Amino acid sequence: MFETIPIPIWAIALVGVVAAWAALDRLLIPSVRWYLRRRVNRVINDLNKRLQLRIEPFRLTRRAVLIDRLTYDPEIIKAAEAEAEATGKPCEAVVREVARYARKIVPSFNAYAYFRIGYWFARQVARSLHRVRLGYADPKGLSSVPEYASVVFVMNHRSNIDYVLVGYLAASTAALSYAVGEWARIWPLQTLIRTLGAYFIRRKSGSPLCRKVLARYVQMATDGGVVQAVYPEGGLSRDGRLRERRLGLLSYMVGAFDPASGRDLVFIPVGINYDRVLEDRTLLRSLNKELPRIGTVSALARTVRFLGHQVVLFLRRRWHRFGYACVNFGTPISMTHYLAAEGTEFAADETPERFAQIETLGRHLMEAVGTVIPVTPVALVSTVLLSKNDQPVSELEIKASVFALMKSLEAEGAQVYLPRADRDYAVGVGLGMLTLRHIVLEEDGLYPINPSDRPLVGYYANAIAHLPGAQVG
Repeated sequence: MFETIPIPIWAIALVGVVAAWAALDRLLIPSVRWYLRRRVNRVINDLNKRLQLRIEPFRLTRRAVLIDRLTYDPEIIKAAEAEAEATGKPCEAVVREVARYARKIVPSFNAYAYFRIGYWFARQVARSLHRVRLGYADPKGLSSVPEYASVVFVMNHRSNIDYVLVGYLAASTAALSYAVGEWARIWPLQTLIRTLGAYFIRRKSGSPLCRKVLARYVQMATDGGVVQAVYPEGGLSRDGRLRERRLGLLSYMVGAFDPASGRDLVFIPVGINYDRVLEDRTLLRSLNKELPRIGTVSALARTVRFLGHQVVLFLRRRWHRFGYACVNFGTPISMTHYLAAEGTEFAADETPERFAQIETLGRHLMEAVGTVIPVTPVALVSTVLLSKNDQPVSELEIKASVFALMKSLEAEGAQVYLPRADRDYAVGVGLGMLTLRHIVLEEDGLYPINPSDRPLVGYYANAIAHLPGAQVG
């Protein structure tokens, strides 16, 4: 009865670990959660006092709750039942599939990470690569946006840096929520992107149910007042021009708009332009279907070589930033005012009339975006050089033509960014960027286009080719 019972050391250790975990779970972890939640709430309260577009409660809802709301949304359940009936699958299996789609889409926004970590990262990256400038904004128009409006920034898509650049420049106004493609679904990048409030989409998904789940999430976010940012072009411009519109996300957002609800839907056109787009050669190469596709290993090797070359230039003190990156914010477009001016309201879903209305709205928004695209130095010089029909020209001739082009563009209302308010300096910057990359050569005081890089000159000229007054006489 009183014999000693030997207990293995591993069992004692296991009991100790379980006891320690129980103590942590009951005592320490709740205290840490309370402390962190209090700190985050304090940050959010401070942010909402200075942000022009406040962070709405929808974005602060726990991700698990949003996933459940989306999964069991009445419209989604109805679509799931229809899918089950059409395919013969059990309804429970279809609902599990819906939950899987919801988990892939729904973000987990963290205001502290967005404004403390994300903002710092965006600022460092944007300002390290480019001379970042806010060219134009309409402060009166922005201040007229109703406090509880659903706001959407509508932008052209030039580079993958667009996300970073606009997020950095808009940080004093709002926390933006982007739609991000499947390219970013790699660990740990996808976790970081979700934390910053972005949501994932599959543009080529063949599943109507997946598209329905995405549509309902976008509608819920829009109705909840989440400030969103979209690229109606659907992808990066391959040749520098504005691409054809892809209006799926736009139609989802409009689907959440109810003029009688009292919450307006406001679109803010945003124009972006660069003196150098880091992906320019890759984008142009993708237009030539005869060239072999670059594999993942080759693409990685090219990236490493590029980074290595930049490091060598930096160590030799010959590295330069990649010119100016300029962003313009145009006059907000209120859906309430737009529909009143058109004298109409949106037709029912999935009707030809509604598709036509969305197309008209998309064209109107993209015209507004195109109008506010900044005219940067490289775009000006490229436009002039192309107009010379491959004839070498002197710097004096380039300046005279650029000055005339500036005057023509400004007369038509284009937003010409003039660094240091100096026209001579602007021409020097544009020409210097092109000669530094050997896109334009310098021979005996004349500047011919490098024949092999003529498409690159066209790429930068195309960025402003749509603007009235962009034609050189």
